[in-house]
Amino acid sequence: MCVVVTQIAEGEGETLVRALRRRGAHRVVVLARRAGRVELRTLLAGGLRGGVASTTDAAGTPARPAPAPPVPTAELSARELSVLSRVAEGRTNRLIGEELGLSALTVKSHLARISRKLGTGDRAELVAIAIRNRFID
Repeated sequence: MCVVVTQIAEGEGETLVRALRRRGAHRVVVLARRAGRVELRTLLAGGLRGGVASTTDAAGTPARPAPAPPVPTAELSARELSVLSRVAEGRTNRLIGEELGLSALTVKSHLARISRKLGTGDRAELVAIAIRNRFID
C-alpha cells in the first residue's frame, strides 16, 4: 500500500502508524511533500517499509512547516463514509459497488460528492483527510 499525503506535521507520524496498524496494513510506503526528520523516523520505527519526503526547500534550507490544512466541516453521510472506508481498504469502484449493492457509476458519484466536500479529487488524499480528521478508522 502507498499512502500519499501533502504534509506530515509534528506528532502526526505516530497517529498515522496507529491508524495503519488498526487497518492491518503492514507493507506501507508513505510519500509526503513535506515531513520532518523526526516524523519520518517515527514512521519507520513504527514498521512502515519506507518513506519519501522533502525536508528542505529548493534553496537547501529547512522548509517552513506549512500551516495545518483546515479541518473539513462538511458532513459526510453514512453511505459516503462506507464508500470512503472501502476506498481506504484499496477497493475499486466496481468492488465497492458489489459490496454495497450499487453500480460502479453510483460509487463514482458518491466519490465526486465526497471530493467536493473535502476539497480534493485524489483518492489517496481523500483517505488521508478522512483518517486525519477521524472520519474513518
